[in-house]
Amino acid sequence: MSDAIIGPVVSLYVHVPFCARKCSYCAFYSEPSTGEEINRYVAALTREMEWIQCQRPLQTIFFGGGTPSILNLRQWEEILTTMHRLKLLPAAEFTVECNPATVSLDKARLLHDLGVNRISMGVQSLDEALLDRLGRVHSREMVFKSWDILRKAGFQNLNLDLMFAIPGQTMTVWESTLAEALAMGSEHMSTYEVIYEDDTPLYAQLQAGEVAEDEDLSCAMFEKLVERTVSCGFEQYEIANFARSSIPAGLTATTIPPIPDVPRLACRHNVNYWRGGQFHGLGPGATAYVAGVRSRNWANTQLYCEQIEKGCRAVESSECLPPRRRAGETAAFGLRMPAGWPFATFLEVTGYDLQKEWGDAIQELVAQGWGELSKDSFRLTSEGLRFADSAAQLFLGD
Repeated sequence: MSDAIIGPVVSLYVHVPFCARKCSYCAFYSEPSTGEEINRYVAALTREMEWIQCQRPLQTIFFGGGTPSILNLRQWEEILTTMHRLKLLPAAEFTVECNPATVSLDKARLLHDLGVNRISMGVQSLDEALLDRLGRVHSREMVFKSWDILRKAGFQNLNLDLMFAIPGQTMTVWESTLAEALAMGSEHMSTYEVIYEDDTPLYAQLQAGEVAEDEDLSCAMFEKLVERTVSCGFEQYEIANFARSSIPAGLTATTIPPIPDVPRLACRHNVNYWRGGQFHGLGPGATAYVAGVRSRNWANTQLYCEQIEKGCRAVESSECLPPRRRAGETAAFGLRMPAGWPFATFLEVTGYDLQKEWGDAIQELVAQGWGELSKDSFRLTSEGLRFADSAAQLFLGD
């Protein structure tokens, strides 16, 4: 089977590795930093931007972290003006992650005026005790204050990040957080079940017996999440991501093009991941996927800057994926979406026939009650979505 045609790269991820304090659950590359180190990073990042080959302007851009909103006004202005100079902007969707403790009106207005049109705010919880347990630097009061600031600055496409199955979180507390968050009226909601990652303080607490996992409670919280978000007008378009379809005033169909089986205010950047699209990755620890090659930058800010300053790419590793393995990974990621995979779409994206190449996996999932097969598509059932990581294993490897 020949590989699918690879088109232009339309998405860019930028990793900002700095944060005020490392959260107890976080396994992403991040670190506290000084202003001088951030200045050096910004200079390296803007130089790295000059080296990428992509469609101009880009369709989606996502600044994640760490805490991108920790950058100051001058640093953001340098980054965004460089992106305009390089014709990477304007993008149809340009997301920046923000911590409620690092949002100011001046910064929000600068981001908005220079092309950012979507903010993802890391709330995680609206319970003070749980925020402390997670090691967050913001309070519940800061969440509401930052929300008002972002709306005042003109942002009409806002996402809230929430976490469930936090140690000490009861169903009552979870329901209260959901109610308050939904009442804020965001356009999108991303949710995450707490995962005990190696080399995190939360994992150490689990190993020491200070906290315990409760799978039944986690499942009940997830079911409540789906029930409440859907009843409030959201559509579940990925396991734990929910978006509205109605377009706010000021966001037109031309700036947010429709995607089949996806609500209009879904995160386009993440949909590109789940549908097997290419993307550039810039910054320390960022991964990229271009022309069948997966690469990763050094997850070390000093080393990253040194390499860029020498005129070298800061790539630590790269791997050329065999076409069938790449198609299998694409299948696994795409099944995280309730819409699953239309066979024609999968063939167009990967060059492979999903039903022919992975027929045994499909039949196993159907027999288990985790999969649903129709004439034109395959998707996971609601139970299968809950165990999507296990289902994915059937499509991975060569």
